[in-house]
Amino acid sequence: MADEPRIPAPPTVPEAAQIRRANYLSLAALIAKRLLIAAVLVATPVAADRLLGLDSPFVMLLTAAGVGVFVLTVHRLIYGIRVTQCARVLRHYPLEFHPRVIMKRERWTQYGDVFEVKVTTRGQHGAPLMLAVNAAGRRRWPEGVEGGAWLAGDLPFGGVLVVPGSNAMLFLKPADWDKTARKREEAGPERTARAQRAKLNSRTKHAVMMRSSA
Repeated sequence: MADEPRIPAPPTVPEAAQIRRANYLSLAALIAKRLLIAAVLVATPVAADRLLGLDSPFVMLLTAAGVGVFVLTVHRLIYGIRVTQCARVLRHYPLEFHPRVIMKRERWTQYGDVFEVKVTTRGQHGAPLMLAVNAAGRRRWPEGVEGGAWLAGDLPFGGVLVVPGSNAMLFLKPADWDKTARKREEAGPERTARAQRAKLNSRTKHAVMMRSSA
């Protein structure tokens, strides 16, 4: 009799505090990098004028570029950062490993890249299509998700996807809020109350996926 294939064991469950710390540090590094670029762009024309006597309009364009980088950084910090919201979800939901996470496609928005993903569960069918954004503001799709990821949350409401190893976080919401309404209605008072405590019970439209008010 042939041996049945063994299901590989999930990786070790990461600590929520470690995940939050790693993402806050990632966010701080990203902001520091952008602010440094803005400072260099603003300071270069001043230095060029004082040291070399240059007063070219092309040099002054660097100042405008530096101010633009600063404004965009603040704009994305206010509307496009989901670390705090993800941290709240991690306080109310345990992490469960899902071996299959499929990224269907990605779309660019002014607040960050929005990914369409499916998080499948063994033995269950009809996983809803989800929208995902990088919690710490980075645009790229994190490496290592294809081998599975940790999920904290309740898919009809939303949740957080954590990448094993890197601790990168993705904030999740149903791609079609109305289509998943019935599943939320059938969730029961306990699940609904938990989603409310984690602030996952509100609608999120694709166009404002990254906004803090979504």
